[in-house]
Amino acid sequence: MTDTPVAHPRTPARPPTGARPRPAAAATTPVAGPPATGPGSDLHLELAAAGGRRAALMAALREAIRSGRLAPGTRLPPYRSLAADLGIARNTAADAYAELAAEGWLTARQGSGTTVADRAEPVAPTRARRSAPSHRPAHDLRQGRPDASSFPRTAWLAAGRRALTAAPNEAFGPGDPQGRRELRVALADYLARARGVRTDPERIVVCSGFAHALRLLFDGPAAALAGPAAGPLAVEAYGLGFHRALLARAGVTTVPLPLDEDGARVEALAEHREVRTALLTPAHQFPTGGPLHAARRAAVVDWARGRGGLVLEDDYDGEFRYDRRPVGAVQGLDPERVIYLGSVSKSLSPALRLGWMVLPEQLVDRVLAAKGEREAWVSALDQLTLAEFIDSGGYDRHVRRTRRRYRDRRDHLVAALAARAPHIGVSGIAAGLHAVLRLAPGTERSVLKAAAYRGLALDGLADYRHPRIGQEAMPATDGLVVGYAAPADHAYQAAVAALCDILPDPL
Repeated sequence: MTDTPVAHPRTPARPPTGARPRPAAAATTPVAGPPATGPGSDLHLELAAAGGRRAALMAALREAIRSGRLAPGTRLPPYRSLAADLGIARNTAADAYAELAAEGWLTARQGSGTTVADRAEPVAPTRARRSAPSHRPAHDLRQGRPDASSFPRTAWLAAGRRALTAAPNEAFGPGDPQGRRELRVALADYLARARGVRTDPERIVVCSGFAHALRLLFDGPAAALAGPAAGPLAVEAYGLGFHRALLARAGVTTVPLPLDEDGARVEALAEHREVRTALLTPAHQFPTGGPLHAARRAAVVDWARGRGGLVLEDDYDGEFRYDRRPVGAVQGLDPERVIYLGSVSKSLSPALRLGWMVLPEQLVDRVLAAKGEREAWVSALDQLTLAEFIDSGGYDRHVRRTRRRYRDRRDHLVAALAARAPHIGVSGIAAGLHAVLRLAPGTERSVLKAAAYRGLALDGLADYRHPRIGQEAMPATDGLVVGYAAPADHAYQAAVAALCDILPDPL
């Protein structure tokens, strides 16, 4: 028989009959191991079907102690509660406790209940448990990773408390797939003020991040932009392979657009009559850097109007611009032709899994239909907390603080390269959390091998290149994508020094 008891004590604990008291000195000895459980704690025991109930209970307790599942000092539930939970007689449980105490497995004290004895150490396992190999690099300069230590724990916790105190009861029921209205109202105000987005709360749908937004738009027959009329999707020649793979699994063909110093060459869209949707990173092209030129921003909106198409605007790190005011959202030029996508993955933490879609009015119902009747991805409590964090000004203060930190880190990287590797070109540094280091042709792979040997994690530019963009359309360039946000403050200078050590000498 297997029972999973739920202990709810009805009377105070009483030491089992016949238990041998421990010496008085032992009462002052600190208990090792995890904190003792309370008398109402659950205790999972599996009782053998054969044999008597007392013998089965004693065997189950011995095994739990011997294996280490019940550590020394763990307090057991009162025998009356355990008996009720297991469906056995009280005297059976009391006798089992008493015998185990007499054997030295348990300790019973008046007023303290019954605990696992300090000397009841678990038997060492016959084979040591294999630990998972560690792949943690000595220095982490990979892109897309904010400084985890900068998460505003105290301010976030305070916002959460205020949000929960003010939350209506219905907030703890099934979630609205469009997202909590409190968050959508806060986002509509913030995005209009900080990013130049034109919207209202009814056009915002909360999601768990950019990848989730892509799935809602393209993945599956119920996706908002699915169907034969959707056609292929134009993307920038350099971007995340993960996103291209996600689209490919959804059956979406991607057409690469060449890039130059002014961003995506959107005039190339005219060459692809079958394309009606384009995915761009206008504020800060990923990963090469630089905003989409103003003339091209207007041109791509005109293209969407003329083609009856859409522009997907990925504003992945628009808050972090260092050398001038942030570049506003393309969505502000035509809210009916641009889908604006954002998240807190760079500004706060990817662990929150919070993002948003600002949609043309005609797409709201289609996206909600793709999402389903209930929120299955994003915690309503996190949404309420983020709404309060934005409304209270905490989000703005956090962004300004981290913007200063990341700008200082960028400046340190640029200064170190100027001093130790002045022949290495650096681009994409006006914004974001990474820089691109230009290398001599044919050297990228060897530099990455040297970095791996030194325990330095970073990415090569070639990893982001679209496989269908030809040399004639856009010549390949060797380079490194260096993230300067991830390392902790105390480790950053050593990481930059290690980077400079593996850079090739001038040819």
